[in-house]
Amino acid sequence: MSENTPPGWLTRLIPARRSDPREQVVARVVHESRLGEDDSAELAVPLPVRAAAAWSWRLLAIAAATALLGYLVIVFKTVVVAFVVAILLAVLLDPVSAWLRKRLRFPRTLASMVTLLGTLVLVVGLLTLAGRSVIAGFADLADQATQGFGELVSWLSDGPLGIDEAQLQAWLDEGMAALESNSSALVSGALAATTSVTQVAAGAVISLFCLFFFLREGRRIWQWFVRLAPARARNRVNEAGIRGWITLGGYARTQILVALVDAVGIGIGAAILGLPLVLPLAILVFLGSFIPIVGALVTGSVAVLVALVDQDVQTAVIMLAIVLLVQQIEGNVLQPWLMGNAVSLHPVAVLLAVTAGTGVAGILGALLAVPVAAVINTVVLYFHGHDKHPRAATDWHRPGGPPGTLFRSIADSFAPEEDEEEDDEATATASVHVGDPEDDDERPTGPPSP
Repeated sequence: MSENTPPGWLTRLIPARRSDPREQVVARVVHESRLGEDDSAELAVPLPVRAAAAWSWRLLAIAAATALLGYLVIVFKTVVVAFVVAILLAVLLDPVSAWLRKRLRFPRTLASMVTLLGTLVLVVGLLTLAGRSVIAGFADLADQATQGFGELVSWLSDGPLGIDEAQLQAWLDEGMAALESNSSALVSGALAATTSVTQVAAGAVISLFCLFFFLREGRRIWQWFVRLAPARARNRVNEAGIRGWITLGGYARTQILVALVDAVGIGIGAAILGLPLVLPLAILVFLGSFIPIVGALVTGSVAVLVALVDQDVQTAVIMLAIVLLVQQIEGNVLQPWLMGNAVSLHPVAVLLAVTAGTGVAGILGALLAVPVAAVINTVVLYFHGHDKHPRAATDWHRPGGPPGTLFRSIADSFAPEEDEEEDDEATATASVHVGDPEDDDERPTGPPSP
C-alpha cells in the first residue's frame, strides 16, 4: 500500500484515480535510463563476444592447470613412474595374492609378501637361466645390425635402385660429422648415467614398497581416497575407480598376450629361416611390443638386418614379410578382438599419448602412456553417463568389493584393524543395501550404523 492511499474503509469511498498516459511514458523512460546506467557495459558488448570471452578465460584456466600438472609430473617423474608401475604390477599380481588368502588361508601380510618375493624369484630365475645367452646375444645383435646396415647401404648403391654411392657416402659423412659435433653432449650424457642409474634404483625401491602395500591393503588406501570426496559423490567416485581398475587390468593382461604372440610369431619365423640369435630376437620383440604402433615393428626390423647379414637379400625380404604379417595379425585381429572394450582408444589418441609419454619419461613413459590414457578415458566416460563395464554394477566378485557395500566399508575402515583377513561376503551381508550402486544416492549420505 502506497503512502497516498487512505487506509481502511476510506479506500472504498474514494474512487480510483485513472492513470495518466503521460506518467506511464515518464516512468518507462526513467526505468530504461536506470537500466542503461546499470548494464550499459554488458549491453554494449555483443553476445558472441561475451560468449567467446567466457570460453577464453575458462580454456586459459584449464590450460594453466594442465601445464602445472605436467610440470609437476616432469619434476617428480621418478616417483610418478614408480607409482604407476606399482599399480600395473598390483593389477597383475592381486589375483595371486587373493588366491593365497582365500584358498590357502594366508594372512594378508604373508600373502602379499609371498606374492612379491615369488615374483622377484621368478624374474631373477628366468634372467639367470637365459642371462648369459641373452646378454651375449644382444651384443651379437648389435654387431649383426651394424653389419646389416652396411650391407643395406651397399645394396642401395649396387642393387636395382642404383642410388649414387657418392651421395650415400656424403649422407653418411654428414651424419658422422653431426655425431662428432655433438660429442660433448654425448659425453655429458654419459657422465650423467650414474644419476640415471640412481633414479632407476630409487624408482625400483619405491615401486616394490608401494606394490607390497597395494597388495596388502589396497582397498583401504582406495577408501581413504574416496573419503576425501563429498559424501554424495563418494559412490560415483568409487564406481568410476572400479571401472578404471578393470580397464587397467584388461589392458595389462591383453598387452602381455599380444606381446607374447608377436615374440612367438617372429621367433618362429626366424627359427624356420635358420637365423641365429632366435631367443634374444624374441625377447627384444616381446619387450618392444609394449610400445604401441611402432614397438614391435622397430624391434622386428632388427631381425630383418640379422637375416640380411646371416643369409641374403631374399631371406631378409622373407623375414620382412613375416614381421609385417605378424603386425597385421596383431593390428587387425588381436588388438580389436582382445582389447575391445578394455581400452577402445582411437589410434590418434594412442599416438598422441605415446608421444607425450616419451617426452615426459622416455621409453618408460611410452610404455605407460596408453594404460594411463585408457584409465582416464574410462573414468571420464563414466562420469558423463557412459559405463564401459556395466557388468561391474552387479558383479559380486568385482574388485573394490560387492556392489552397495561402500558406506559400510568406509565405516569399517575407521575402526582399528583387528584382523588382516578381509571377508567380502560378510561385509556385503552386513551392508544396508546390496544392488545397483547408483541407487545409493537415494540413501542417507552418512555411513550406516553398525
